[in-house]
Amino acid sequence: MNILVIGGGGREHTLVWKLHQSPKAGQIYAIPGNPGMAGAAVCVADISIEDNEAMVRFAREKQVGLVVVGPEVPLTHGVVDAMNAAGIKAFGPTKLAAEIEGSKAFCKNLMKKYGIPTAKYEIFTEAEAAKRYIRQEGAPIVIKADGLAAGKGVIVAATEAEALAAIDEIMCDKAFGSAGSRVVIEECLVGEEASLLTFTDGQTIVPMISSQDHKRAYDGDQGPNTGGMGTYAPAPVATPEIVARAQREILDPVIAAMRAEGRTYKGCLYAGLMITKDGPKVIEFNARFGDPETQVVLPLLESDLVDIMLACADGTLQDLDIRWSSGAAVCVVMAAGGYPKSYHKGDAITGLEAAAQAGTVVFHAGTSQKDGQIVTNGGRVLGVTAKAGSIREAVELAYQGVEKIHFAGAEYRKDIAHRALERLNK
Repeated sequence: MNILVIGGGGREHTLVWKLHQSPKAGQIYAIPGNPGMAGAAVCVADISIEDNEAMVRFAREKQVGLVVVGPEVPLTHGVVDAMNAAGIKAFGPTKLAAEIEGSKAFCKNLMKKYGIPTAKYEIFTEAEAAKRYIRQEGAPIVIKADGLAAGKGVIVAATEAEALAAIDEIMCDKAFGSAGSRVVIEECLVGEEASLLTFTDGQTIVPMISSQDHKRAYDGDQGPNTGGMGTYAPAPVATPEIVARAQREILDPVIAAMRAEGRTYKGCLYAGLMITKDGPKVIEFNARFGDPETQVVLPLLESDLVDIMLACADGTLQDLDIRWSSGAAVCVVMAAGGYPKSYHKGDAITGLEAAAQAGTVVFHAGTSQKDGQIVTNGGRVLGVTAKAGSIREAVELAYQGVEKIHFAGAEYRKDIAHRALERLNK
């Protein structure tokens, strides 16, 4: 069947790469796509991912049998509803269900109502009231813009002064636009983070292999938060016992809660967890595959992704036996100099073929093509991904790939998977 993937980043490149491996996949299209997908998909750059009508029209014209939505914005704009209304199967939640990511206040209130473990919190629409609460609670403390902020609307403040400055930045200076007109202020959970992506058809929810993202820009988890500088899977902190507990206390209850609220959730639900001394607690839910977690989770999937996505859309997920590789995968993000702040675009990238020959898969996150040359076109430029028998081997292979690739000002962390390696060393 013909497939349409909506989005143009590293996550979507990975989805195209994995879907292309299925014998059930016919022609794959990507809106807008990126140069890295060119061998596996037809990229359609002249349609906006916010134009539901145009995307439905395109899907009909190309006789698309499955639409896969990558980013959160089209989900919160109701693209799945539009496809369903047109009789086209889509993998992803409806607009109502996607509010679990679209509004952090909705998400926190849902968890509170249904007893799903998460951090203590309060919600504010006025800066002065938010500041009074911060002075009352002290630091460390977490401030989150309520709406979508491209993965950057969260500030973990180590001091009271940082927290107060974050309120000014989000609510007064509108650093994240209207997304910051309301904020959620949370206690700072202590523990180690893990990402648990899941497949769900609204009734059954199946966890994928666990992973761990590296949000901070610099080695040693220093510097500003980013969209993610690298990741690995599986995450040793998410033991089988922890995953089973998360299924029992978090995943099954949240899918039941969404059903009870009239917001049946289908697609990929991302659970960002903190593994605390009291067990797993939810940091956030996202309404789609994580980026860059997808780049390490899907290479470990042995089952047919088309089958899984159709089962999620059709409500037959319980009939599938989803199989995973026993190995490990690591992704190192190569970013433009200055990211996540201002950075340069248009720098030529060399060494992509050499990296592929070194045994890595290079997923394009922020690239474009100019005069026949691949150039930088974003903050996170490439995700250099390696799969191997162990985390240690995958780390070595990924960095061998990174060393083959060059562009002006390239930055990347040198310590991806350091927590996993520390656990192995013990």
